[in-house]
Amino acid sequence: MVALENLVGIFTRPAVPARAGQAEPPPQPPQPDWDRLAAATAALDPPFAVVDLPALRANAADLVRRAAGKPIRVASKSVRSRAVLRAVLATDGFAGILAYTLPEAIWLAEEFHDVVVGYPTADRAALRTLADHPLAASRVTLMIDSVEQLDLIDAVLGAARPPLRVCIDLDASLRLAAGRVHLGVRRSPVHTAEQAGELAKAIATRPGFALVGLMGYEAQIAGMGDAPPPPLPPAEPADGSGSGSAPRLEPARRAAASARAEVVRRMQARSMAELAARRAAAVAAVREVAPGLEFVNGGGTGSVHLTTAEAAVTEIAAGSGLYGPTLFDIYQAFTPAPAAFFALPVVRRPAPGIVTVAGGGWIASGPAGPDRVPRPVHPAGLRMIGTEGAGEVQTPLRGPAADTLRIGDRVWFRHAKAGELCEHVNALHLVDADGSIQAVPTYRGEGRAF
Repeated sequence: MVALENLVGIFTRPAVPARAGQAEPPPQPPQPDWDRLAAATAALDPPFAVVDLPALRANAADLVRRAAGKPIRVASKSVRSRAVLRAVLATDGFAGILAYTLPEAIWLAEEFHDVVVGYPTADRAALRTLADHPLAASRVTLMIDSVEQLDLIDAVLGAARPPLRVCIDLDASLRLAAGRVHLGVRRSPVHTAEQAGELAKAIATRPGFALVGLMGYEAQIAGMGDAPPPPLPPAEPADGSGSGSAPRLEPARRAAASARAEVVRRMQARSMAELAARRAAAVAAVREVAPGLEFVNGGGTGSVHLTTAEAAVTEIAAGSGLYGPTLFDIYQAFTPAPAAFFALPVVRRPAPGIVTVAGGGWIASGPAGPDRVPRPVHPAGLRMIGTEGAGEVQTPLRGPAADTLRIGDRVWFRHAKAGELCEHVNALHLVDADGSIQAVPTYRGEGRAF
């Protein structure tokens, strides 16, 4: 493994900022060079994970382009490697970390100066650690969406303490029909500008807290693809009995996907317009109480180019767009390059046209469904079997390429999400354009699980 400081210069290509909200064709992302990746990793035994540095650089540059001059706070859950975080944050256009737990934030604050915890915490031990370490307390910002959370912190720490930095989480979902229809995630109870202002007043009048930020994550825009998914070969029963249905159903699938995408785009346009006005009002209400507010965070990988157009927003959150997982293949405004892969070995040939790889069940979080399953991408044309799917200890794959594979050969996969890949490996093997390779630890490789 290489030292963290040796990676600061791995991003060398400057990005050209676009105008906020500008509708321009996204650049074509680089495609995987399988020969280069295979040659660089020839000495490794799978399973292992690879990050393709040319693709990672291209994705970082495209995020900066879409942010159009506003800094990007890196979502650490989508990276889960301190080495990669350091390299990204050394790149122009990126500043600060959006962590996902308080213990993680305290650990990261040992070297990173600006860490916002993206979610409220009830971790009493971590709160005590934060309060007992002035350096960490000066670098870490807690997320708050209710007075009850302030009460919990006071109950754990007492009120006689130096102030802790806090940020208000504004619900960015779209509510219709007098609240009976909720589009977005169930996140914060603070939805209106009035509610944000009231919580800001409660924080300002309470000793032990310093209100420094406001955040709103529009999941129904940033995390929902608005383009029809690419056609995928369906999983089939092991006996092949379902093989004839795919061609007959494909036109119907495509039509349904196109109709859904149009509905999503209309919903997102309406939601973005509503949110921009409401977020501006909420920021104004909070600034009346906290005129020294340091940041207003919004967006996500899928909405960077839209959120940056809001004058009230001072920074953008993004992370998944760096690795480019499969869930981000279906966005109209941008196409991240596939940058993170994992390789599994062929260990069985149970029947003609089928091979079995070791492991494979690296399922992504979220609503259970086919889009959360890892996708075999090389050799092309392999697919999982419907009766087994991605297995705990082995995964059978069917397709024309199966008969060309021997025991010990590799199959390359992409994960559905970005950082969750790192929960399965101790290292990321970074492969550069010249074929050079270096290994850096994941959180897991450093003995950390959050």
